[in-house]
Amino acid sequence: MAARHNACALALLDLAGPFRYAGCMDVEWLRRFCLTLPHSTEQIQWEDSLVFKVGGRMYAVAHLEPAEVWLSFKCGMEEFAELVERPGVVPAPYLARAHWAALASEEALPRPEVESLVRRSYELVFAGLPRKTQASLKAERTGRASRR
Repeated sequence: MAARHNACALALLDLAGPFRYAGCMDVEWLRRFCLTLPHSTEQIQWEDSLVFKVGGRMYAVAHLEPAEVWLSFKCGMEEFAELVERPGVVPAPYLARAHWAALASEEALPRPEVESLVRRSYELVFAGLPRKTQASLKAERTGRASRR
């Protein structure tokens, strides 16, 4: 099993390689989407989770091995209450008290809706960063744009 964990992790960190191995969920589309969000980073955490962060704080967690849930993300309080009433959407394990929802499978919601929810999660987490961190990230982005 450890070898499969490593294969999934290596596949995700090798940008030239395929992103689907036996036993891994297909996260390539999610990964491509998340990495288009400004200052978004990714890392393998907890052995088998692909974690997306902004300013060092996570906004989405995709599980690479079969698990209770496929993807977890932050929501607003009302949005959380509405989402967990839907089939295939549950309170995220360990994170529900912070209004994180989770999809039981990749097919729980249509891709465009998942992208919208992940973007909203990113925005909520970015808005919760210290003002100094937000300003630094915005300045870094502006600096890159002006150099082009």
